[in-house]
Amino acid sequence: MKSFGSKPWVLPQPVLIIGTYDKEGKANAMNAAWGGQWDMHEIMISLGSHQTTDNLSVNSELTVAFATTETLVAADYVGIVSGRNTPDKMERTQWTIEKAPSVNAPLFQELPITLECKVKEKIDESETGYYLVAEIVNILCDEKYLAEDGQPDVERMDIITYDPVHHTYIQLGKTVGKAFADGKQLK
Repeated sequence: MKSFGSKPWVLPQPVLIIGTYDKEGKANAMNAAWGGQWDMHEIMISLGSHQTTDNLSVNSELTVAFATTETLVAADYVGIVSGRNTPDKMERTQWTIEKAPSVNAPLFQELPITLECKVKEKIDESETGYYLVAEIVNILCDEKYLAEDGQPDVERMDIITYDPVHHTYIQLGKTVGKAFADGKQLK
């Protein structure tokens, strides 16, 4: 095996779109890849200093959605352009924005599944950013992505992940097994 040293290569890395409001109620979105499930009802996201962190200092509620193949260009754009410097950032995405029903944060209609969250903790907060722990208070899913059992059909959403090795996006693929079941074959 070839050695590469220490790199941020945990795979897959979700392409998370974080939605917040500023102090005037203007919506902002940013792309964040370094995040995941913290425990049963919480997520963790590593955040640098951004318009999003400015917004979270005045309003501790946010949405976290998952980018898709269809939303890739706008999702990448909100990660490379700062809301601090580009006043029409959200208009350029052409996303349909409305207030989320359970938190004071924007909901982006083009993103198929969204977590409504409240900040629980900011770890190692400094002028360069922090680790955000947020409580999931509700999950919203566009009804066109529900399976026959009424649950979200993740395979149909065309969710993308970030490849930190080659700096590309990869679409999630097909279901290949059943968790907590297939391993029983080896019992």
